[in-house]
Amino acid sequence: MPPRTKPEANAILRVGPAGWSYPDWAGYVYPSRRRKGFHEATYLAEFFDTIEINTSFYNPIRPDHAAQWIDRVTANPRFVFTAKLWQRFTHVTVAQNPGPANAAGGVSSAIVAATKEDEREVRAGFDVLRAAGKLSAVLLQFPFSFHRTPENVAHLSALLKRFCDYPLVVEVRHASWQTPETFALLAESGTGFCNIDQPVIGRSIEPSAEITSPIGYVRLHGRRYDTWFTDDPAVASHERYNYLYSTEELTPWAKRIGKVAERSREVFVITNNHYQGKGVVNALQLISILKRSKVKVPEPLRAQYPELEAIADSPPAEPSLFPMSKK
Repeated sequence: MPPRTKPEANAILRVGPAGWSYPDWAGYVYPSRRRKGFHEATYLAEFFDTIEINTSFYNPIRPDHAAQWIDRVTANPRFVFTAKLWQRFTHVTVAQNPGPANAAGGVSSAIVAATKEDEREVRAGFDVLRAAGKLSAVLLQFPFSFHRTPENVAHLSALLKRFCDYPLVVEVRHASWQTPETFALLAESGTGFCNIDQPVIGRSIEPSAEITSPIGYVRLHGRRYDTWFTDDPAVASHERYNYLYSTEELTPWAKRIGKVAERSREVFVITNNHYQGKGVVNALQLISILKRSKVKVPEPLRAQYPELEAIADSPPAEPSLFPMSKK
């Protein structure tokens, strides 16, 4: 087993996947046939102490859904969620509909700020999780196209003020943000910096172990260089995240996570290479490396990924109890 970089004794380390509702996880992460009352979050909370809520990026979390998710994970008292901020705040920076033609005959575009009603909807779901002590971080994820310009620095600064009552973490993907000025801005507002693994193409941010708040955050996206920036309609969107890290690729990240933990109160490591449960495999492997111990492994997953046998803390169950779909 690779050598362990021991986190600081007081740092809480949580490793888990991004999201839980993926059709391709049936027969991989989850049993093909599910018992009555089965819920994905309840199942994952048997193996992990955190999940990053992915659906909140596409739409605000409904308060009733938030309450249900809290109930679903009560069997694991250590469990907390992180959640992505609605993309309307991070990805919509210009009007989607053309504005009136200007005097030169062109079309004007105006910077669009998400409305107070948008904010109210986002807060409604987040606040249910926060009141229950189950919201440990809100991730502001920006696209590669979000470069460090005066306008974008102003936009980011405004968002940090707007949501300053939440524990914030910022993920940027363009290397123009990998500067002391960026880290100072985040530190001054008590906002965490998200250290990411992604295909390093052109001016992509490279792997790091930065800390700008008591919350350390790491996200692994996979290394699909051939599909990361593709706009080919023939390539399925999930192919961006169809990547399984090797143990050799995870080991340097385990060392970075250890460095982050030395300066953090709480560290979140999120695996976003979700296709067919590959992120779940790598999350379990990281837990095993970091804690230098065997881990509990979902039975369907160990059947699909035999490499998990090396870290599983118990023998496999009878195959007949866990019917699988074939690859």
